[in-house]
Amino acid sequence: MDLVWITVAFFFFCKCLECLGTAKEWTYAGAVGQTEWAEFFPDCGGSSQSPINVDTSQTLYDPMLIPVQPLGYNHYGNRPFTLYNNGHTVQMTLPHWMSVAGLPWHYSAVQLHLHWGSEVGVATGSEHTINGHSTAAELHIVHYNTEIYANMSEAKTQENGLAVLAILIEAGEEINQGYGSILNYLGHIRYAGQKVAIPAFDINLLLPDNLSQYFRYNGSLTTPPCHQSVLWTIFNERVKISHSQLMKIQTVLYSSKEEEAEPMALQDNYRTTQPLNRRTVLSSFIPVSVKIYTAGEIAAIVIGSLCGCIGLAVIICFIVKTIRLTSSWDVLPSIRPAPQPRSQDMAKERKEDMALKMTSNPQKTEEPAPQPET
Repeated sequence: MDLVWITVAFFFFCKCLECLGTAKEWTYAGAVGQTEWAEFFPDCGGSSQSPINVDTSQTLYDPMLIPVQPLGYNHYGNRPFTLYNNGHTVQMTLPHWMSVAGLPWHYSAVQLHLHWGSEVGVATGSEHTINGHSTAAELHIVHYNTEIYANMSEAKTQENGLAVLAILIEAGEEINQGYGSILNYLGHIRYAGQKVAIPAFDINLLLPDNLSQYFRYNGSLTTPPCHQSVLWTIFNERVKISHSQLMKIQTVLYSSKEEEAEPMALQDNYRTTQPLNRRTVLSSFIPVSVKIYTAGEIAAIVIGSLCGCIGLAVIICFIVKTIRLTSSWDVLPSIRPAPQPRSQDMAKERKEDMALKMTSNPQKTEEPAPQPET
């Protein structure tokens, strides 16, 4: 009898473990989606979560923020990198000698990964946004604090444990060879759990040219367990990949395993922006706040400007036509003198001449007429 109860108890214990394990298989949408993360991973409901929207008009300029300095990014050695589909993203391990300077502590590289959307031609896929606008994708290069912590596992749960470089990615016309070093091998890791060794390459090729302009704030991991241990650096300059490269990211990978009957596309693996909650976002430069208009707003502005120009042209033409058809005498009748008849003017002039002759020699008398001789 005791054996039966022990068996039943063990069965229920296994079921509980199974349910717990299933519950923690988080997703971006659906079961244990973003809205439910905090229920299973308490840190995801914290007050210093990532990603955020960077409002450039509210950032604080800090002249002490020096340019980010990648160290050893170009010393990739002879060993290949490992590319891995973990079901949530494509991740690549980095050698420990790669690090980054220009931060409060020394941080060594651990891995990099990508976040992206699903719609071709739509700039939605990045986790961080600038002034409310996202980009097509975002690259994260993860480092841990080697001055304070012994390893990544210890650092990721502690304050100032991690430092992540965030690169916003846009779609353009030209193929990006640096990103091609990763994207060209996605076909080998289409399903969750698959790995592939790829040739090592210069990680600097993934960075923007300008490493001196960036935003910095304290936040968290953007995936469960969402530990609030990350010092974020978001570069202001975007990196461009081609439309075909972006399409490859969006369409090649699956979040499901190969043996599963219905494969699920690995898309929209980005977390929505989280409240800033009075955190300060520093900037290494003075941002120029420029309003970015949507296509509809631009069309409205153009149409409004054209209508205004046409209306102004009509008014000017009307005024010019009116001036041409109307003489100055008709326009100003109140200040012109009344016309005088020409005959009256001539009579007046003769009278004035006679008066002048009479008054010019008043002493002169008329000579007598000559008498005839006798």
